[in-house]
Amino acid sequence: MKLISVSLLIWTVAAQSISAQSLTRPEQRVADWERAKIYTKEYLKAASDELLVFKPTPEMRSYTEQMLHLAEDNYLFAAIAIGEKPRFVYRELETKRVTSLEALEKIVMESYDYVIEVVRKLNEDTMLESVNFFDLKMSREAALAKGFEHQTHHRGQTTVYLRLKGIKPPEEKLF
Repeated sequence: MKLISVSLLIWTVAAQSISAQSLTRPEQRVADWERAKIYTKEYLKAASDELLVFKPTPEMRSYTEQMLHLAEDNYLFAAIAIGEKPRFVYRELETKRVTSLEALEKIVMESYDYVIEVVRKLNEDTMLESVNFFDLKMSREAALAKGFEHQTHHRGQTTVYLRLKGIKPPEEKLF
C-alpha cells in the first residue's frame, strides 16, 4: 500500500510539473528534441575510446556506426519534413571513419542542431502538410515523430554496448 501511495505521489508531482510548464505544441516539440540531444550527448560522454569500434556481435553495427546512423537519419527525417534535399547520400555518414569520441560527438550533436532548427521553422499549419516519405505520404509532423522514434531506438541500442563494456548508461530522461 505504501508503494502505491509513493508511486501516486511521484506521478502527481510529475504531472503537475509538466502541466505547470504549459508549453505550446511547437515549444514542446523543440523541448523534446533538445532533451533528446542532451540525453544522446550523455551517452557519448559515457563512452570510452575502446567503444568506438566495439560490436557486440559481428553482424551488428559498431558503437560509432550506431551513432553515425542515428545522426544521418536525423538529417534525413528532418530534411524530408522541411522539404529539403538530405545532406548525405544514403549511408554516406554511417560509413564515415571516425577516430575519436570528440569527432563523433561533434557530428551527432550537429545533426540534432539541424533537427531543432527545422522544428523551429515549422508552424502548426505547415506541420500538417503532406510530404513524400519514401513511398508513403504523411504529415511533416509524422515524419519528425518517426525521426524522434528512430533516434530513440538507436540510442537505446547503445545501452547494451555500454553495459557489455562495464559502463553504466545514463539515467533515463523523460522530462
